[in-house]
Amino acid sequence: MRWIVFVAAMIVAGGAFAAGEHGLDVNRLEPGSVSQAEGLAAWGRIHDVVSHPRCANCHTDDANVPMWSGPEYEKPGPHGMNINAGESRIGAEFLPCQTCHATSALPNTVPHAAPHAGAPWMLAPVEFVWFGQSENAICEQMRDPERNGGRDGDAMVEHILHDAELRSFITWAFDPGPGREAAPGTLQEHLDDTIRWVAAGMPCPGD
Repeated sequence: MRWIVFVAAMIVAGGAFAAGEHGLDVNRLEPGSVSQAEGLAAWGRIHDVVSHPRCANCHTDDANVPMWSGPEYEKPGPHGMNINAGESRIGAEFLPCQTCHATSALPNTVPHAAPHAGAPWMLAPVEFVWFGQSENAICEQMRDPERNGGRDGDAMVEHILHDAELRSFITWAFDPGPGREAAPGTLQEHLDDTIRWVAAGMPCPGD
């Protein structure tokens, strides 16, 4: 059920917002052209992004509760207002995420306003849990097609490009608007690091 809802929502969002250029430079690299050491360095920077509150707060476990964490909070804790996204991961059973989180490709310019992105807001599928996970556990999950949405390395890169076309969640993480700390680096740098990591064979610290 979670996967059906997730895929259906992304199809709807794609139909609404997929037109236009992603605005990123795509410098693909041949497999094996990047050393394992360089790949692990790229992974370290990827991990800095995906473990950041802008990303990890919505990559939570099967309790289906989004988190609030980051420098603006004294300590990590559940999303305020007793929010639970349910097994649907979009709040269909309780209070839909879109009650406050708008689906819009417009920039977030109002300080502390509820965020909006170019796809229906939701928690990531529970198989993608990052919040509270170790660096190696996240890395293993991200390179495992059975737990990353069936993606190989090329599809991981395409995932970022597709998100940029939608101005969706990955894009929002680097430009969340005033009052929120952005994920480290830029979307272009994150894409470049993903390409390097893939070309190195997607190494993990535990290899």
